Amino acid sequence: MKAILFAVVALLAVCAPAFATQCHVNPVNIPKEWVTMHRSCRDSMRHQIQEEVAASLQYLAMGAHFSKDTVNRPGFAKLFFDAASEEREHAMKLIEYLLMRGELTSDVTSLITIRPPERNNWANGVEALEHAVKMESSVTKSIRAVISACESAKDFNDYHLVDYLAGEFLDEQYKGQRDLAGKASTLKKMLERHPALGEFIFDKKLLGIDV
Repeated sequence: MKAILFAVVALLAVCAPAFATQCHVNPVNIPKEWVTMHRSCRDSMRHQIQEEVAASLQYLAMGAHFSKDTVNRPGFAKLFFDAASEEREHAMKLIEYLLMRGELTSDVTSLITIRPPERNNWANGVEALEHAVKMESSVTKSIRAVISACESAKDFNDYHLVDYLAGEFLDEQYKGQRDLAGKASTLKKMLERHPALGEFIFDKKLLGIDV
């Protein structure tokens, strides 16, 4: 037993200097000339990340509401859960973009704060869809504010970021708003003709089930 302990101590004595050498890393100074994002533009991007996360949480609340046994609308639940994943993906894309531009290498603690959902219940599917349209319109307005901040800086017009947001985000936002508005319109018409079954049938259609 003593021989084994002696061997372990000897091994540690030999390896300790090597461990110390491997763990010590001198700080690396990298030129910052390539980090060109204007402060107002960067702050607007950080705010947009918060907006995307908040929208994701609100959609999660909507999906949970329509998943309740007392509501039981799996089509609506899937629609809103998918939307929550999409908003989370948007936040991730914005974070990846900031990293590509040399931002977020420090001070990331305030990047994402938890903002509770504004609502957690809806009277029916129409009310939820109309709420979703308003929320998407708000997100779109916020994206346009980022674009404005990034192209109006006095000493630097961030053409690349403006092009990225306009092509990658705004197109999807406008199409999404139109789709939600169309769904709300269709559901309203169905409820006028079939008050008792309209939402049930519409919910099945959202799942791709013919009734």
